[in-house]
Amino acid sequence: MLRSQAGRLTSLLRGADTGIAAVIFVITLSMSGALISGAFPGDDPSAAVRLLALGLVSALSWPLVFDALGFYRSQRRLGISKIVVRVLAAGTFCTVILGVARLALQPALSGPFVAVCGVAQTLAIGALHLSVFAALRTLRRAGRNYRSVLVFGSGPRAEGILGLIELHPEWGMQVIGFVDDADTPFAAGLTGRRTEKLVDTPRLIREEVIDEVIVAVPRTLLATVGPAVAECAEAGIPVTVLSDLFGDYFPAPRVAPLGGHPALSFSVVHHSRVALAIKRCFDIVAASVLLVLSAPVMLAVAAAIRWDSKGPTLFRQERSGLYGRRFEMLKFRTMCLNAEARRAELLHLNEMDGPVFKVKDDPRITRVGRFLRHTSLDELPQLWHVVMGDMSLVGPRPPIPAEVEQYATFERRRLSMRPGLTCLWQVMGRNGINFADWVKLDLEYIDNWSLAADLAILLRTVPAVLRGTGS
Repeated sequence: MLRSQAGRLTSLLRGADTGIAAVIFVITLSMSGALISGAFPGDDPSAAVRLLALGLVSALSWPLVFDALGFYRSQRRLGISKIVVRVLAAGTFCTVILGVARLALQPALSGPFVAVCGVAQTLAIGALHLSVFAALRTLRRAGRNYRSVLVFGSGPRAEGILGLIELHPEWGMQVIGFVDDADTPFAAGLTGRRTEKLVDTPRLIREEVIDEVIVAVPRTLLATVGPAVAECAEAGIPVTVLSDLFGDYFPAPRVAPLGGHPALSFSVVHHSRVALAIKRCFDIVAASVLLVLSAPVMLAVAAAIRWDSKGPTLFRQERSGLYGRRFEMLKFRTMCLNAEARRAELLHLNEMDGPVFKVKDDPRITRVGRFLRHTSLDELPQLWHVVMGDMSLVGPRPPIPAEVEQYATFERRRLSMRPGLTCLWQVMGRNGINFADWVKLDLEYIDNWSLAADLAILLRTVPAVLRGTGS
């Protein structure tokens, strides 16, 4: 029943999102006067068709983007901050989609229309989802709308799952018991808790309401509990298996068929193709707009570089991109002409561990170059690489091939996603973070990537740049 209620709620939310987006679109048209003057001239009947098409794009983009963001799946284990970020991400992408559609359809609308409509839709639809989210959390804290959970295992991992669930009553999860091959729990913290034998699994399925099964046993015991867990799956009960069975550096697994056999895929490129397509479209549109807006700034920077020191305006350096593909990356030159030749004499000043070379007070940096690095203005030419597809707005920073040659095997996984202008490392301290933690942050980003995560990093990049953090 719980799952059928969730299905009904999802259908209602899809309809509400589409309806609210459509109503806001019409209201914004009315407020802009488009329904009264200019939009439907009698000698141009195609104007109405173009407006109708734009309205359909505006309304239907919301449920599609929400699908890509996973909004219509269960949100009970998410925090409210992640919900807010996802709403803002959805609003940003839907506004971009509306803007692109307006350029393609060319309706008679004022310039600010897209921004006003997008913001209004984001506020209205966001308020709806946050209200539903808050209401469900209140119900779950009161003991309603909960899920009954059966845990396979009674050791430290199972004890940790119990502690996590009890720490978050807003999740609405109640552990009804633990299933193992022993008469008593292996973890002292589970003493007194209901414990059942593996052979009792069929009886539990018949007698108990079980909304979810969580497998929390060591990898060595998976074969032991496998048949009992399979019975739960056969009964239609969702099964969750902790994904750290093979070590900390494995990405989250997905089920992918291998011939006629189901298999766990640990590929880091298992992200939604729709979401990746939205990310690419956003990169192209946003980078193109930023290139146009920053053109006067880049001209001023180029003039300052030429005035300050001899040499070219742009610095070109080979970098490693997606899966190690090499490309020539552009930056505004911030160092003197013989900078690369002087690198060897400064190796003893390197402040980074691992295969990375960085010196805080590098004597090779010019006066203008120091300002450009502090403000990250030297990175502006890389917007061109975003448009061309060598880079993304958000992603692991592109390393130098010589550094990649020194990578450990697991560190090469940093190359499994398109490199970006900004990343977790840049917004969390940059040079203040050692190389090992830098790698962990990049792998965390890759394994947990989402459109909402990209938007959160972009929002955090702005204050980081203004503060000059880690420059």
